[in-house]
Amino acid sequence: MAKDFEGSPFDIRAAVFDLDGLLVNTEELYQEVGTDLLRRRGKTFDAELLDAMMGRPQHKALSIMIEWHGLDDTVETLADETKAIFQTLLSTRLALMPGAKELIEHIRQLDISLGVATSSGPEFAHDVLSRVGLIHHFHFILTSADVTAGKPNPEIYQLAAKKAGTQTGNMLVCEDSENGCKAAVAAGAITVAVPCGHSLRHAFPGAQIVATSLADPHIYELLNSRADRKSPDEA
Repeated sequence: MAKDFEGSPFDIRAAVFDLDGLLVNTEELYQEVGTDLLRRRGKTFDAELLDAMMGRPQHKALSIMIEWHGLDDTVETLADETKAIFQTLLSTRLALMPGAKELIEHIRQLDISLGVATSSGPEFAHDVLSRVGLIHHFHFILTSADVTAGKPNPEIYQLAAKKAGTQTGNMLVCEDSENGCKAAVAAGAITVAVPCGHSLRHAFPGAQIVATSLADPHIYELLNSRADRKSPDEA
């Protein structure tokens, strides 16, 4: 159910997407990397640790991992090891999430600003979006390098609204994690949760929709309501 916003609740002027676990299956791959990292150290990557790390910038997530298990490693050491493992997985396992390509192409036809807001770094985000053939669709890509506070802080979505030239209440945000949705809700965005895998167990208070995938017709209904409400001057 949609909540009340200033003006029409479906007056969508921009759409912004998380990356990992939403557009591409990298959240699943990250879990494999984390499991491998900790297995090498005789530790386990349990659900509670994954909850604490999910949706956060890498430096914060790895800091949590180090503190959680009392590891002797530095964040930099784990980041280098993570990158080495991850590059192997990307070359063979990277894939779009169900409905991602079709939804992005549909939004482009609506002539609204389209962006990415991810906790990943810029090099990784641009590499992944290029590999799956989506990068040319986006008007802007915001990463951990663009903000001082990561999700669940709303900073990245406040910045996304500025990049899109609109208000956060006129911005649709799709997120797969609890931390990501908290950031979008705190920013005042029209928030759609799209849980998958581990995040199916998360709670998403404040989200207008909890969708089954990016192909969920409820997302299209939100977007098409926006299209139907366009004034003659906007047509």
